[in-house]
Amino acid sequence: MQNGISLKKNINLPLLILYGLGNTLGAGIYVLVGKVAGIAGLFAPIAFMVSSLVVIFTALTYSELSSRYPLSAGEAVYIHRGLGLKWVAVFAGLLICASGIVSAATLCRGFIGYCQVFIDIHDRFALVLLIITLGGIVVWGIKEAVITAAVFTIIEIIGLLLIIVTGMDNISFDRVRAAELFPTPDVAVWLSILNGAFLAVYAFLGFEDMVNVAEEVKNPERNMPLGIILTLLISTALYFMVSFVAVIAVPVESLQQSKAPLALVYQNSTGKDPVLISIISMFAVINGALIQIIMSTRILYGMSSQKWLPNLFSKVNKHTHTPLVATMLVVSLLLTTALILPLVTLAKTTSFLLLIVFGLVNLALIFLKRRQPYAPNIRTYPFLIPVLGLIFSFGMVIFEVFIG
Repeated sequence: MQNGISLKKNINLPLLILYGLGNTLGAGIYVLVGKVAGIAGLFAPIAFMVSSLVVIFTALTYSELSSRYPLSAGEAVYIHRGLGLKWVAVFAGLLICASGIVSAATLCRGFIGYCQVFIDIHDRFALVLLIITLGGIVVWGIKEAVITAAVFTIIEIIGLLLIIVTGMDNISFDRVRAAELFPTPDVAVWLSILNGAFLAVYAFLGFEDMVNVAEEVKNPERNMPLGIILTLLISTALYFMVSFVAVIAVPVESLQQSKAPLALVYQNSTGKDPVLISIISMFAVINGALIQIIMSTRILYGMSSQKWLPNLFSKVNKHTHTPLVATMLVVSLLLTTALILPLVTLAKTTSFLLLIVFGLVNLALIFLKRRQPYAPNIRTYPFLIPVLGLIFSFGMVIFEVFIG
């Protein structure tokens, strides 16, 4: 905050959940379900469940920390309060900001695949137009941006339910024997599932972004934990059902190669042109990118407010009550990244960066709990929760570096 101008508390619990779901669902299913299936095969639903188990403990850690410290630049603040090392906090904050930019670039590239179902448009031109438009929405104002995201989220949930309902009604289980959907103890099978799960971690990224709008949430001590947990539970249920329908309805090889995987699933399940689901998918992917841009700008704003970055990043416009300089930087970096790197590389990079951050956040809560096991009027979790979160987060990083 500069010159007495602060962020407004305009986000209630329903808007917060829709904000989290909008980011999470657009990233996971609409863009990457085919790529996860290409790695894990028919076991893609299990890969999504493994990813959910990896992040659930970290989500509980975020729930407690967001109640203790409802501030923008959440993770950086948590790490600083827990570990007492400013440089680690700044490093983590910059990692989060980078991951948000890379994630938004992933989604923008995913948007192009669905857009090209209708229009033969050049990738680069479409990316530039999309990213500049999203930047304009973020500058407009947080309430307007979050309401826009909430509307898009409702649309994308309807799209996933459409896939589930039409898929279950139209697919035949003759193509795949039920036994083939359950993995054997074979090491190679589980390595493919774990590799798929590493990529699928990207699908659950979104709950951690919610903490970076904490200063704009009403009653954050209550609503932040509720919002995070409900977002993760709803996402997990939808992911499992949609990925199950996808691998039954479409051969894995075709699913992997598709730039618009859910459009292909709908077409194979119903025999109809995938016009409606493609339009919904475009809304979903745009929504995820929009929320990632909001998150990245709030990280820069929060770190600047903590005097860890130059003051210009915490300068809030008196008309829009949004951090303009931070938004302009994020949009510029996003545009550059989206034009350079391919989709799977972007998604894996995001997962890798955020798993490191997750490990550090869990470590911070471990140290905080040793000093202060309980906090007044705050929902706390057992000490084992951040310990398991630390093990699973760094365990996936080590797996990807040395085995994946």
